[in-house]
Amino acid sequence: QVQLVESGGGLVQAGGSLRLSCAASRGTFIGNAMGWFRQAPGKEREFVATIGGSSGSTRYADSVKGRFTISRDNAKNTVSLQMNSLKPEDTAVYYCAGRRGVGVTTTRSTYDYWGQGTQVTVSS
Repeated sequence: QVQLVESGGGLVQAGGSLRLSCAASRGTFIGNAMGWFRQAPGKEREFVATIGGSSGSTRYADSVKGRFTISRDNAKNTVSLQMNSLKPEDTAVYYCAGRRGVGVTTTRSTYDYWGQGTQVTVSS
């Protein structure tokens, strides 16, 4: 069973930065697409960012474009999300997700594996 483990969440003031990391338990995701989603209290889980496999192409939600950057290190089997200029509305549980496929997609149902999530809280 593949496991994804997130780390790096925490409490930060508005305008600050955090870096989330996601480690896969096996080398399954080398070359596969990975993504980040988030879920705020009382809201649906929503797409944040994704990065392709071999192409390394990326896509972002409009709400985070220009502030967040997704990257991957295939040698370490990790995916990261650098979050800058954080806003209170970024407060949510952030989930790492992995696909069996290689193409980027923003649709939650196309992701096959999920981490347990890490809390990000941005104070005003």
